[in-house]
Amino acid sequence: MAICVFIADDHAVVRDGIVLLLEAQNDIRVVGSAADGRQAIKLIQVKQPDIVLMDISMPKLNGIEATAQICETCRGTRVIILSMHADVEHIYRALKAGAYGYLLKESAGQEVIQAIRHVYAGNRYLSQRVSEKMVDDYVFHRRERQKQPSLDRLSTRELETLQLVVEGRSSTEIAKVLFLSRKTIDTYRSRIMYKLGIHDVPGLVKFAIQQGVTALD
Repeated sequence: MAICVFIADDHAVVRDGIVLLLEAQNDIRVVGSAADGRQAIKLIQVKQPDIVLMDISMPKLNGIEATAQICETCRGTRVIILSMHADVEHIYRALKAGAYGYLLKESAGQEVIQAIRHVYAGNRYLSQRVSEKMVDDYVFHRRERQKQPSLDRLSTRELETLQLVVEGRSSTEIAKVLFLSRKTIDTYRSRIMYKLGIHDVPGLVKFAIQQGVTALD
């Protein structure tokens, strides 16, 4: 039985390249793709693939938040992050969200196939450049990082609101996307700024880009 794979990446050339690579394998079948996080969640819930290759930087809902929702609603699906981000903050957040693997785009190639088979067999897979030492160093220094603004302080709804705010959506527009009232969104915006110690939208934008929350170009 072939391993069913779904690809979530906002760059068509990346999606097409991965499809060509995977479809050349006898034991792997690509069952769908998506260009943003929210679309990915909807399609994955319908198709129920074995493996999802997920980019982090995607519009509407970033790959890490999408991963958390997929892991919660699609228990038979495992997510492998395929990203350009090599820093320990992104790796930690991805694994915390429930990802089973983490690959770097620049060194992927045939390693994508190896990772898919490895994760399908029930194992975790980290790219060769994503070493255990990086993870250990991050855990060791995490107490010091707690003093700095951290996404860990935000709830799931606050994280969704943050991404939409920095993508330029008004409170009214965000309320429609999240099916909430404008008053609730305004409350979330205030809480986000308070928890992060950031007091204006430009500051939020800078922070969100640094943390890989949004795919702003």
